[in-house]
Amino acid sequence: MDRLGLVVVASALGMFVASAAAVTPGTCATPAFRHTDLPRAEVRGVDDKALRLQLLEAIGQAPGPPASRLEARRRASEAADKATAVLRSEGYYASAVEPDIGDGDAPAVFVTITLGARFTLMDPTIAWVGAPPDPDAAARARKAMALRPGLPGRAAAVIAAEGRIVANLQKGGYADAVAQSREVVVDYASSSVTPTFHVETGELVHMAGIDRRGHSRTQAAWLNRLAPWKPGDVYRPEDVAELERRLLETSVFEAVTVSLAPAADARNGRRPVIVSLADRPRGRLELGASYSTTEGAGVDSRWLVFNRLGLGDTITTTLQFAQIDSRLQTELSLPNWGRPNRVLKLTTAIYRDNTPAYDELAVGGSGDITIRYGATSFLAYGVSAETSETIEKQTANFVTPSHRRQLETLATLLSFTWDRSNDPLNATSGWKVTARADPTANFGDGPVDYLKLTTQVTGYLPIGGPDTVIAGRMKVGSILGGDIPLVPAPQRFYAGGGGSVRGYAYQAVGPRYSDNTPEGGISLFESSIELRRKIIGDWGAVAFVDAGAVGDRVNPDFRHPDIGVGLGVRYNLGFGPIRLDIGTPLQRRTGDASVQVYLSLGQSF
Repeated sequence: MDRLGLVVVASALGMFVASAAAVTPGTCATPAFRHTDLPRAEVRGVDDKALRLQLLEAIGQAPGPPASRLEARRRASEAADKATAVLRSEGYYASAVEPDIGDGDAPAVFVTITLGARFTLMDPTIAWVGAPPDPDAAARARKAMALRPGLPGRAAAVIAAEGRIVANLQKGGYADAVAQSREVVVDYASSSVTPTFHVETGELVHMAGIDRRGHSRTQAAWLNRLAPWKPGDVYRPEDVAELERRLLETSVFEAVTVSLAPAADARNGRRPVIVSLADRPRGRLELGASYSTTEGAGVDSRWLVFNRLGLGDTITTTLQFAQIDSRLQTELSLPNWGRPNRVLKLTTAIYRDNTPAYDELAVGGSGDITIRYGATSFLAYGVSAETSETIEKQTANFVTPSHRRQLETLATLLSFTWDRSNDPLNATSGWKVTARADPTANFGDGPVDYLKLTTQVTGYLPIGGPDTVIAGRMKVGSILGGDIPLVPAPQRFYAGGGGSVRGYAYQAVGPRYSDNTPEGGISLFESSIELRRKIIGDWGAVAFVDAGAVGDRVNPDFRHPDIGVGLGVRYNLGFGPIRLDIGTPLQRRTGDASVQVYLSLGQSF
């Protein structure tokens, strides 16, 4: 103690820690104070509204007035203790708190507070326990502390700074860094708080390979390729988290645990990462059904086999019977193929399409690779080949006879998706851009080569919060190098239906032959705007306007679109909404119904 005043040294903060606990969110034993409740004690002498509310929350509420003067004094004493803890946590160490009660058998209970000066931070330091970290790591830890001298000496700020110091050291490779008892000097003469953090860093950790645990069919070589580090690299907790994310993203494991091995398991000064895997059941059967007023009924089944090859793979066999699309298809998905964040999909299928525009029977296969950049950006490229027989219309001498066409088609794919929306099934903010190019060559009856281009942009704008959202979409497409009728009917652009222009039937937008069969086109324009509003609970409503045009010229027709309007209902299932939309066309032509109904999962875009 010096001549200027009393200096209090508190190991582990003493009352400082208890004070912080009294006001840290989630640690207060009393419920949040509401102005309509009766406090256990009044607070007098504090004009600051925020501080006053903190004091009242700490003091808490009472079920009623005190039953006796003895109980009133007990309440006042307890309130004074809690108020003192709050004031200390906020830096008011020199405050005076006086408990008191009023007159009568059930007197008023109150505490009178004289705040005094608010103490400020001074010279926060880190004292290393044992060997210090390297100079760069020590400098980063001091910067992460982020306690500027002159700020209020709040206990919560001091404790948070200690957490930042330890987290920064661990991020820099000191995996065993831990805080020891901190020391805080409270100087009443200078109204200052001087914290000293005692931190033990341990040794800088270098990583070894992967130590696999559990029962899994996963191949060791494939698992080792997923590691975002090389043996000998300095430990980074984000590397461990990235490996866990890559494994979970495959969706073939029942449970995944990834953690750094303890120091006792180090080998040649390096510590392995322990990966515990539990495979999902080997197979799963999924059954589904669908119905649309324009696309008819359908049933489908999917048999999924997980991790059969030990490569995080999924084999999906689909058997589907529907009015428009019936198929038998097998797809092999190989995540992290060759390197992380790259997925290879190999697909074979035999299918029959019976659409208003054409009939097609085809068999083919495809292979494509999708590469993820960042969290939500994807580049995909691939190739496909198929042989098909189509029955399509073709105008001749003012009539439209059916024409049978046999083709072999070879196509390549290049697409890019940049997604900055906040939810793939129910976005309320952000945007998404998708661009795709399909160079295609057809051989057989009417050979033709062309380039098919499509681009779509969607955006979501919340109005006054996430309960009201304006959503917009625009899609354009062109086929370069081909024309009607050379471009096969299944490869043309069509519009109309639940995911296109609502109010119109499937493929009903655009030019038609004389018998009202959709012709399709070599250019496409679609746009939609929706006003989405949450009504009550999980229920919501939508008003929408869709527009679209299909043309026989390369440049999309923006001037003469078909327009559909309507209303919809949404019910949130937790992972996304189920939607029911009712739309009507504004320009009805022969064969167009006055109303179309669409039922599906997820928002329309």
